[in-house]
Amino acid sequence: MMRWGCAAALLVLLVLPNAGWTAPDEIRLGEFIPASPPQPAPDVSFTDADGNPVSLSDFKGKLVLVNLWATWCAPCLREMPSLGRLQSRLGDRITVAAISEDRGGGKAVEPLAAKLELKSVKIYLDPKSAVGQAFKVQGLPTSLLIDREGRVLGRVHGAAEWDSPKILAVLRSFLDGDGVVKASSRALL
Repeated sequence: MMRWGCAAALLVLLVLPNAGWTAPDEIRLGEFIPASPPQPAPDVSFTDADGNPVSLSDFKGKLVLVNLWATWCAPCLREMPSLGRLQSRLGDRITVAAISEDRGGGKAVEPLAAKLELKSVKIYLDPKSAVGQAFKVQGLPTSLLIDREGRVLGRVHGAAEWDSPKILAVLRSFLDGDGVVKASSRALL
């Protein structure tokens, strides 16, 4: 058991610094971790629920919260309703793009999305996990905040309560356009 923990720590030490993200001791589940500096988001493709192709560049000009999730991921399912409340609360000020990494595609996702009543969140499909691979995602859920110019502003590893006062405080600077998250406003979610 201890060997696996050491191997995982070594993997984090080797991968994260090369991906342009913060040091491993600063990573906590559910915390917004700003990219320093913001990096261009890869222009990956996926599909909407009807099978139409979509790419991240289609969202240019919008503040986008990309949420990578799967139906088999319990933390993903716990956070999905809060993504819906966030989208409803902020309207067109932010676009929540929930991208399912389920290999079963729409057949796996549609019943669950209906059960969770995710009416305000747009669900997308990525059964080959191309988005997760492009962003070097190490687990689900992972969320990425992408600015209007297509740059990754930061990410959250693990589930978050997206409509909580703490996360709204973090998002406020990006919503208001200054795009700066001060260390003191990093939110433990």
